[in-house]
Amino acid sequence: MPRIIISILSILATSWAFADRDVTDDESLIKDSRVQHRSYTFPPTGESIPYALFVPRSYNEGDEAPLIVSLHGLGRTYDWLMGYHGLLDEAETHGYIVVTPLGYTRRGWYGSRELEDMEDARYAEQDVMEVLQLVRNEFSIDNNRIYLRGHSMGGAGTYSIAAKNPTLFAGLGVAAPAPERDMPIEQTPNKIKHIPILVLQGDEDGLVTLTRRWVAKMREIGMQHVYVEVPGGDHSLVISQDKNNMKKFTDFFNIVRKTY
Repeated sequence: MPRIIISILSILATSWAFADRDVTDDESLIKDSRVQHRSYTFPPTGESIPYALFVPRSYNEGDEAPLIVSLHGLGRTYDWLMGYHGLLDEAETHGYIVVTPLGYTRRGWYGSRELEDMEDARYAEQDVMEVLQLVRNEFSIDNNRIYLRGHSMGGAGTYSIAAKNPTLFAGLGVAAPAPERDMPIEQTPNKIKHIPILVLQGDEDGLVTLTRRWVAKMREIGMQHVYVEVPGGDHSLVISQDKNNMKKFTDFFNIVRKTY
């Protein structure tokens, strides 16, 4: 086959493979100088995928630091959670490194549900794990203090990724989590019942009934959990714009360690 035809076919194959990603997936929002906007080469595709990183001034490579991996909500930018009120101040005070992966696209669901393009669903989850490993390779991380937290879609991703990596995380945090409504509720909580979790939910959020069911299951199986239901709380601002609710997550992570 002539080389020119091979080249054209290669280009077409590449464009088809990456059809579900566009320039808006890599947009950033947060202008805080404390946040590093980075990118890396994603192994399965060779694409450059962004992520955001915060490193406290107190970090010393001779001392192991705790790490929070934070997963954004549906359609949000990869750095969106870095702008939650109080997060970086709390991370600085308590010495947390914080990283916010994209999840391959802004709507990838971190592998927590089936999508029309299942390759993108797998890539969403893999992107999180690749970024986590990048941080562990670069910094001195306390392996007994790696935490995973997420908001909305990111909460669903937190449940899913923790269930698939049950020995990795010391604690979990979900705010207004959005798992699939028809997901068998017995599956995931049983896989993560040994990991302490903080669940925060507004009682005016349409997802509150689903969250109550998940929390009831956690209680039934004896899972260590803290449930905070905020009176008058909505789906978004209850966590993104409320530093007191944001602080509940760092306070929780301050007291839980991996003991298994």
